[in-house]
Amino acid sequence: MRFLDQPPRFLFFTGKGGVGKTSLACASAVTLAEAGRRVLLVSTDPASNVGQVFGLAIGNRITAIPAVPNLSALEIDPQDAARAYRDRLVGPVRGVLPDAVVKGIEEQLSGACATEIAAFDEFTALLTDAGLTAGFEHIVFDTAPTGHTIRLLQLPGAWSGFLETGKGDASCLGPLAGLEKQRSQYQAAVAALADPQRTRLVLVARAQRAALREVARTHEELAAIGLSRQSLVINGILPSCAAQGDALAAAIVRREAEALAGLPVALRALPVDKVALKPFNLVGLDALRRLLADDDADAADDDGAEACAFDAPALSSLVDAIAADGHGLVMLVGKGGVGKTTLAAAIALALARRGLPVHLTTSDPAAHLAETLDGAVDTLTVSRIDPREETERYRRQVLASKGAGLDAEGRALLEEDLRSPCTEEIAVFQAFSRIIREAGRKFVVMDTAPTGHTLLLLDATGAYHREVSRQMGGKGLHFSTPMMQLQDPEQTKTLIVTLAETTPVLEAARLQEDLRRAGIEPWAWVVNNSVAASRPRAPLLRRRAANELAEIDAVATRHARRYAVVPLLDEEPVGVARLLQLSAPAGTGV
Repeated sequence: MRFLDQPPRFLFFTGKGGVGKTSLACASAVTLAEAGRRVLLVSTDPASNVGQVFGLAIGNRITAIPAVPNLSALEIDPQDAARAYRDRLVGPVRGVLPDAVVKGIEEQLSGACATEIAAFDEFTALLTDAGLTAGFEHIVFDTAPTGHTIRLLQLPGAWSGFLETGKGDASCLGPLAGLEKQRSQYQAAVAALADPQRTRLVLVARAQRAALREVARTHEELAAIGLSRQSLVINGILPSCAAQGDALAAAIVRREAEALAGLPVALRALPVDKVALKPFNLVGLDALRRLLADDDADAADDDGAEACAFDAPALSSLVDAIAADGHGLVMLVGKGGVGKTTLAAAIALALARRGLPVHLTTSDPAAHLAETLDGAVDTLTVSRIDPREETERYRRQVLASKGAGLDAEGRALLEEDLRSPCTEEIAVFQAFSRIIREAGRKFVVMDTAPTGHTLLLLDATGAYHREVSRQMGGKGLHFSTPMMQLQDPEQTKTLIVTLAETTPVLEAARLQEDLRRAGIEPWAWVVNNSVAASRPRAPLLRRRAANELAEIDAVATRHARRYAVVPLLDEEPVGVARLLQLSAPAGTGV
């Protein structure tokens, strides 16, 4: 594998949930250790299963892996890190500030932004403290810091004094408030990440057009902030020999080949490795050793590839319930790469085909709704919110209002903060807020809705709708805010989209917790691209289908109030006819 050629000291594996980062990181660590290198494997994944992979408890301490000489592992729990981070910041003001203010601070420090920074806080020492890791030649990280986190850490260090004088109102100040004392350490960590002699980033993706567009954006985002030494691993490619006698498998092989042929230009200069899809669960040393082996024997292995019984609600059951209301807001949320755009288009089309007025909108930079729909339908209108345009509009608005009375230093700091990724999230939410007013008279279907992180930022202290409530209280006046609309189950149905794989399901569960903290109760879950629901005949796919059943059961019994499962289709769901297939009633031949 090219990404393991002459490896530097730090190897970071990054990518969307479910693409196989943990498996590749573990397999790489084993490969290096068995080549005689002393290796520390570090997981910062909230859904870390490194211990499960090796069959032992690891946790937040450096633990030797007995079965692999030269290999040790460490699991950083971002949630534990975030709790410790909050306690460190909030502890000194408990009993000093009013309880309502303390609660507001805690809420602001409960989102994904704070969790990312807290996890970075934990492993910064691994990048900068030579004494701590002196016994290791290589440190392999499962889940790298995102460009979002690094940009936050690059914000100016003068915010504390700036705020004390009452000049600023930064969108990310809650998570950033505790960084001042360690800023030099963070600067050293960011420098290590940007040093091509010390660090290599391994971008992990699947051979799917949307996934490759996502990873191309990640590549450009990280390169723009100085993390230039990158490799690309395209994981889980279905071997052509596995497609014999199965139309679904043959279609997957063809689609993946087309996706690779159309590799985004931004990725073509990177070293690229391809890893075949395996039929087995990647648990245990034998499985890890086989992951990076170039062996097609597994693809045709029929051992244990029995057909599995499958029965789950179809997407049509959710569409029926949505349509019964006649109008309302339908939000599709979830991590990148799970198919939100496709499902949003499918639901919007299914509603429009019933003669209902529908507005379908997206803010996803990679979403090509016109291309996905590839046709027009009466009663359906389509729009796209451009995040860059909305962010620039929001920046101008804030500078004209909050920046009007600032001196040159204050205005420069405000402009710096407005370059944080939180600014884009809030700007896009404002654009969505303008559109969702239409949901009182028609259906509004929103792709890439605000994340739980954004909602917590917007409502951390209840600054908007609670203030309106206070001002209107006792006057007998009716009022409504965007947050109130999102929180009202009579007006909004939030659908969480995931895949039938361990990491995507766990990430969706965490997103659900974020939404609930913001007062939004998800209405349903949609498990997309299910192999099990497609009832494949190819041995490799049948074994993959059997592996999905436990994840679908977890959604049905532990996470969702109601759910639906959408099958993986043999043709790309592009165009009106194929999109309507996704919402066709069960038993109609789809």
